Amino acid sequence: MAKRQVFYSFYFDEDVMRVQQIRNIGVIEDNKPVSPNDWEEIRKNGTPAIEKWIDDNMKYRSCVVVLVGEKTASRPWVLYEINKGWNDKKGVVGIYIHNIKCAREGISKQGPNPFDQIKFTKSGAALSSVVKCYNPNSNDAYNDIAQNLEDWIEEAITIRNNA
Repeated sequence: MAKRQVFYSFYFDEDVMRVQQIRNIGVIEDNKPVSPNDWEEIRKNGTPAIEKWIDDNMKYRSCVVVLVGEKTASRPWVLYEINKGWNDKKGVVGIYIHNIKCAREGISKQGPNPFDQIKFTKSGAALSSVVKCYNPNSNDAYNDIAQNLEDWIEEAITIRNNA
């Protein structure tokens, strides 16, 4: 199976170190992360610049992988990325990362499911009724993600194609 190109969605300020570990797993096509300096430069140019950066970087991806930390569900840009991915007919999947150890902070608390925040217009049902959010084994979250990430991505693409 060919490696997929994915767009990682996450709360940069709090979860970037955990996210870097997941990016390094290597079961999917490499995509270069934005550096803190680059992100600050994009952010200071306002909403249109952020939307353009997200839109450009999501363009050729087949799936949006939302890496869910303690505060991810409250981040407006994460919600924008989820909506954009779903509306652009990309697979969307969530993975809780609170049990991935961070050198600065250890492990953190599990945050709420961000897909509960997004509702379908017609039915009013939450996106979480369709999109899965996995909670890896707390004893070995890294290896659980490493062993399952590719399958979770493929399943998310299949779910979106059938929705």
